Amino acid sequence: MTDNEWDRIRDILLLEHLKSGQRRCPVKHGNRKVMNGILWIAENGVPRRELPERYRPWQAVYARFRLWKRREIRGGLQRLATNS
Repeated sequence: MTDNEWDRIRDILLLEHLKSGQRRCPVKHGNRKVMNGILWIAENGVPRRELPERYRPWQAVYARFRLWKRREIRGGLQRLATNS
């Protein structure tokens, strides 16, 4: 993901997330690396368990993907893409 692409979506992604029953906690794995991991999986069509470590542990990437999906972040990203 280029710097320009990241600048366009950075504010849509959550900087914090809630774990059930806990107060807000800081995100352990950066959103940009996680997004790059999601994109790598989509582009290469491989199982998430084959994600290279440079994108963070696959479990973290998958957990953030599920969180964003639940919070309908995808819709915001899709609207942004159609407005470009």
